[in-house]
Amino acid sequence: MGITERKERERQEMRSLILEAAQQAFIEEGYEKASIRAIADRVEYSPATIYLYFKDKSEIFFEVHELGFERLIQEMMTAVEGIENPIEILRQQGYAYMKFALENPEMYDLMFIQNAPMEAEKGEWACGHRCFDLLCSSVQHCMDKQLIKINTLEVATMSIWSFMHGLVSLKIRNRFKTFPQEHIQNLMLASVEQMIELIQND
Repeated sequence: MGITERKERERQEMRSLILEAAQQAFIEEGYEKASIRAIADRVEYSPATIYLYFKDKSEIFFEVHELGFERLIQEMMTAVEGIENPIEILRQQGYAYMKFALENPEMYDLMFIQNAPMEAEKGEWACGHRCFDLLCSSVQHCMDKQLIKINTLEVATMSIWSFMHGLVSLKIRNRFKTFPQEHIQNLMLASVEQMIELIQND
């Protein structure tokens, strides 16, 4: 390996280390309280070192978001490999979304719930839009086959996403305490099935 390649590898390793530390800082302290110095302390470098890799805290937060959404999108895509039925694709993507949220509640909170800047430099929440576009594609497929009642793509997609987000947010914020804990997952699965049934054409 040449000097250039080694330096680039070391740079990427350092970026990954900073992002990992930043993710934990954002989760534990919240965006507003997690300072560049706090992130630097976690990797045992000076704040000046952080600025060699990222221009500010907002850019770091955006990169952390990107990593989270890349994982979520990959899991949603993997869940439907080999499936042709559009409704079943929608169902399995819903399950994958719920599984990601329940297995990564702190990251999900960071991605969707915490109050923090979401815009990239071009004014777009690119990572969130990619996830939404993936769901739009699945919903459009269902609409093309006349399998769902809602005939407006944005309305159908937003309704489904809002339902899933509300469901998992209630769970990760411990709002299901009035239900027997051993029944909550079955309740959530049944809720997804009911949502699918409600949007389907007879």
